[in-house]
Amino acid sequence: MLETLHSYFGFTGSIIVALFSFLFFVFWIAGVAGITSKKRPPAKQVIFFSLAIFVPPYPVMWLIADMIKQKRELRRL
Repeated sequence: MLETLHSYFGFTGSIIVALFSFLFFVFWIAGVAGITSKKRPPAKQVIFFSLAIFVPPYPVMWLIADMIKQKRELRRL
C-alpha cells in the first residue's frame, strides 16, 4: 500500500497525502465526539449518531462550523 502511494504521488506527495489523511481521521473522531456529547431527544440522537459514523465528512464539517461559531461568540465578549 505504501509502495503504491509512493509510486502515484512521489516522496513529497505521499507525505502530504498521509498527513491530510491523518488530520481528516483526527477531525472525524473529534467531530463524532462533539456531536455525541450534545443532549438531544432520542429520535434525533439516532439520526445524528448515524450521520456522524457513516458519513465521515459530516462530523468534519460540523466541527469546522462549531469552531467558527465559537470564534464569533468569543469575539462578542
